[in-house]
Amino acid sequence: MNKVLPQNKRYSELDWLRVILIFAVFLHHIFMPFNGDGWHVMNNESSKVLDDIMVYFEQLRLQTLFFIAGAGSLLLLQKKSAKSFMLSKLQRLFVPLLVGMILIVPPQNYIENIADYDSLLSAYGQLMWSFDNNHLWFIEFLLIFMLLAIPFKHFLDGEMGTVWIKWLERLSRSQYGLLSLGLALVIVRGLTKYLMPDDSHHIENLSLSLFYVFFFFAGMSFIHSGQIWQTFALHRRTYLISLLISSLFFYAYYYSPDLSPYLSLTARWQIWWVVCSLVSWSGLLTMVGFASAYINRTPTWLQQTNELIYPFYILHQTIIVMLAFYIVQWQAGIMVKSFSLLLSAFIICSFLCYWCIRPFNLMRYIFGLKKVTREHVAK
Repeated sequence: MNKVLPQNKRYSELDWLRVILIFAVFLHHIFMPFNGDGWHVMNNESSKVLDDIMVYFEQLRLQTLFFIAGAGSLLLLQKKSAKSFMLSKLQRLFVPLLVGMILIVPPQNYIENIADYDSLLSAYGQLMWSFDNNHLWFIEFLLIFMLLAIPFKHFLDGEMGTVWIKWLERLSRSQYGLLSLGLALVIVRGLTKYLMPDDSHHIENLSLSLFYVFFFFAGMSFIHSGQIWQTFALHRRTYLISLLISSLFFYAYYYSPDLSPYLSLTARWQIWWVVCSLVSWSGLLTMVGFASAYINRTPTWLQQTNELIYPFYILHQTIIVMLAFYIVQWQAGIMVKSFSLLLSAFIICSFLCYWCIRPFNLMRYIFGLKKVTREHVAK
């Protein structure tokens, strides 16, 4: 039977995971200047170990954030009309995206090409109209996916959607059922990468957008049924074992000797996308499973953090890039520089979010937050 979870239920596991994963994105960008990967600002010295660790966690963060966004959109569509939902998402996503491209992103492009300009002020006139989304591509993807959520919600509520959910419920009863959907993800990832081997973060790059929308629609589908959602916690240990096995395959291939005499470049890339997809899917199930089993409340401080983590994300990379430009010039080791960058960027981002954005409705609107009363802000 399709057991629908209560609409007023708070999914504390999603609150915690959203905050943790966006902070993990923040940490990823903190360490980017030191991993030798050719980022906006690079330190002269790089760490191969750091790069080896970061490449693994790239398979876990954004995928799960899109899953959480999908689950959240379904819950919201159960409470709001499609029109109200669409207007809300345009305000919360399109406005910050537009403001971000005009005001937040240009300093990054200025720092990256600082020799081409006299000053940041003179560069703004040119850079602000280039509409480069940079790290805000994530918001662009969310905006498109949220619009797709409306017809997908109609599908889930229809006859074919009922068949789909009942099939997922039967599948979820097996401890390996939801894991088997990872094979579908492997096919989607492998086929699209074979046809469109593009690494750009543009919505028209289907090898990326279809990969992420798979997680988004999975979030909508799974949270539609209470029976499916409850199996996350029930089978969490199986998911953990699968993640460990997938991780072993990931690093076994990552550290494998040169296979070019035996496999073509295309074949080697296809194997890479397979192991990455397996880590992504088993990692998602593991994180949601353990969070569902052990997290059952959202403290007040986390509710506020869950709100402010959005402007924190919008601001964080520009602040990191601008600080890193000066910090990497220090005569110090990677540990000192990275910790200094972490501490300073976190303090500045937190200060701006809490003291410059949270109390003022105009700033809240610009950064995609709901309007609040003075009494609410004072709490």
